[in-house]
Amino acid sequence: MVLIPSGPWYRTVPGPLDAFSREVQVAADNPDSPSSNLDDDDYPAFTMGRAAEMLDTTPAFLRAVGEARLIVPLRSEGGHRRYSRYQLRLAARARELVDQGTPVEAACRIIILEDQLEEAQRINERLRDPETRSEPTADAC
Repeated sequence: MVLIPSGPWYRTVPGPLDAFSREVQVAADNPDSPSSNLDDDDYPAFTMGRAAEMLDTTPAFLRAVGEARLIVPLRSEGGHRRYSRYQLRLAARARELVDQGTPVEAACRIIILEDQLEEAQRINERLRDPETRSEPTADAC
């Protein structure tokens, strides 16, 4: 689960990874900035049918990717699955691996591990950067 700061247009969003989570802002009916959702990679703008069409795949493939916990689409008030651009990029990567002969579950696991590795590399880089690293003070000794 990804915990989102409280506010009228924020929600708790299931993340694609159990060990790592990614903070996402999901705008929901924010009348002050209706166009702000256009640039938001995490806004669930696409229905299952449209997402499948964009990926040149079937709704069953998207459900399988969801069952493998790579992506967990948000649900509309009517219970319909809605996908974000970020989720569609993950599904597209899974589709590439499946097209190369990798089983869906294995493809999803590969993508999750790639994402975890990328996050760990970002953290390591940030820790190596002397400007972001906190230096021990004389009081700490």
